[in-house]
Amino acid sequence: MSENTATAATPEAGDATAAPQTDAVTTDGAATPGAGDAATPTAGVSKAMIADIEEAMKDVVDPELGINVVDLGLVYGVHVDDENVATLDMTLTSAACPLTDVIEDQTRQALTTGPGGGLVNDIRINWVWLPPWGPDKITDEGRDQLRSLGFNV
Repeated sequence: MSENTATAATPEAGDATAAPQTDAVTTDGAATPGAGDAATPTAGVSKAMIADIEEAMKDVVDPELGINVVDLGLVYGVHVDDENVATLDMTLTSAACPLTDVIEDQTRQALTTGPGGGLVNDIRINWVWLPPWGPDKITDEGRDQLRSLGFNV
């Protein structure tokens, strides 16, 4: 079962005040202090690669905008523990968004199912609100997708 927690304050990815976590990597590929290699298996458990998780998360689509959560800049960080459980630091375009369950279900489907049982054994989403999401977090690909839908970004 996943664990949803709303966080009042979360340091920005790479912030020196963030507590070091083993195998924590931000979506821009920067390792947090003390980060290990997310591909190194421990105790016989094969751990998912952060890049593979990020690629799979492109199948998770914001139901209101129709753009994936990676290109919208909603995934702030990914951590894979020794049991191959992925914890994703994610935000939404608005804290009042009623679609957290939809996004969580899509995330679970994208990461835990498929050939061989999926990339990870389970997921947890840590919903964070700081730093707040803004259009500056959208990738170039996301901007192109939004423009094709008629948005001016």
